[in-house]
Amino acid sequence: MNYIQLSSLCNLEQTVAVKFNKKEINDVSEMGRFTLRKILYLYCISSIVFILWLLNYHMSIRENDDWEERIATLNQRLAKKQTQLDESRQLIINYEEKLHKCRMLKPYPKHFNSSLPTIYLITPTYDRIEQRAELTRLYYTLLHVPNIHWILVEDSDRKTDKVRRFLANCQIPYTHLNVATPEQLKLKSSDPNWLKPRGVLQRNAGLTWIRSSLDKQTNRGVVYFADDDNTYSVELFEEMRSTKKVSVWPVGMVGGLRYESPICDRNSVTGWEVYFKPDRPFPIDMAGFAVNLQLFFDHPSAWFSNNVQRGYQESTILKLLDVTMADLEPRAEKCTKILVWHTRTEKYKIKNEAKLKLKRGKGTNPNIEI
Repeated sequence: MNYIQLSSLCNLEQTVAVKFNKKEINDVSEMGRFTLRKILYLYCISSIVFILWLLNYHMSIRENDDWEERIATLNQRLAKKQTQLDESRQLIINYEEKLHKCRMLKPYPKHFNSSLPTIYLITPTYDRIEQRAELTRLYYTLLHVPNIHWILVEDSDRKTDKVRRFLANCQIPYTHLNVATPEQLKLKSSDPNWLKPRGVLQRNAGLTWIRSSLDKQTNRGVVYFADDDNTYSVELFEEMRSTKKVSVWPVGMVGGLRYESPICDRNSVTGWEVYFKPDRPFPIDMAGFAVNLQLFFDHPSAWFSNNVQRGYQESTILKLLDVTMADLEPRAEKCTKILVWHTRTEKYKIKNEAKLKLKRGKGTNPNIEI
């Protein structure tokens, strides 16, 4: 190989080397530029994500603040509505009290006689399917009785619309009250009637109204405890109207006998025609006596009680009124005539409602009040 060829070969190698180095440098430069761009893109995306998260965070805080404001506003509105509701309820109570006073000042005009004492009839009642039927039966009896004031006391924590509607068309003076018997003192559907006292708090509510609403100096009258499931002769109320202290009479269909009755010798009560515990101080049914109004003013601590043994409610209240056998006034032809019956309506069973629902998809209309 001569000098010229060697020189050409060297020049070629140098040229190739230079080109290769340039290419390598260019590749490295390109890679550098690519990595820098990638970092720049990543930085921009991260910034955008962070900005979006920050915006979302602030919006969520603002939304929480908005919800808190809305909740606070709703609570304020609710409190305002509750106040208005309470005021409306109080207004209704005030109007009811005024209505009761008006009824007392101006009783049923066809039957009022200013010379007669008023009979204050305290009737406990409770919600059941037979309730309206029994109240209707009693009401139509009372329509024939002059100078009567019906104190109807519901066993409920509020006055029910059913009884309100019933009394809306009542044409005799009445007072509508309510007090609930505690659950532990209530009879269960499977319990016998005698297991626990019934109507205790309701009768006491009636006595409270009498002592707080009537004037013991001017009001004359008689107090009678009339259950809504009994049957009464109109004649009975005229028998009790002239009671001086405590009048008594027989009660039919009670105590497992045809009737229970005081035993009389002339105008005095000497004993009792009863089977159950004849040694009680006063073995008499609640429907078998009436008390002069003045006795309840004279003995303000006389109340019924849930803490007495079976059959002693009547004896307890009469003892608290300081009544003796000598104070008893026999009525109803010296206790020989039955004018009140302890009938007790049979419990009605709506056994076919469920069958009717299965048969046609629905029972009788629940909006029709029976």
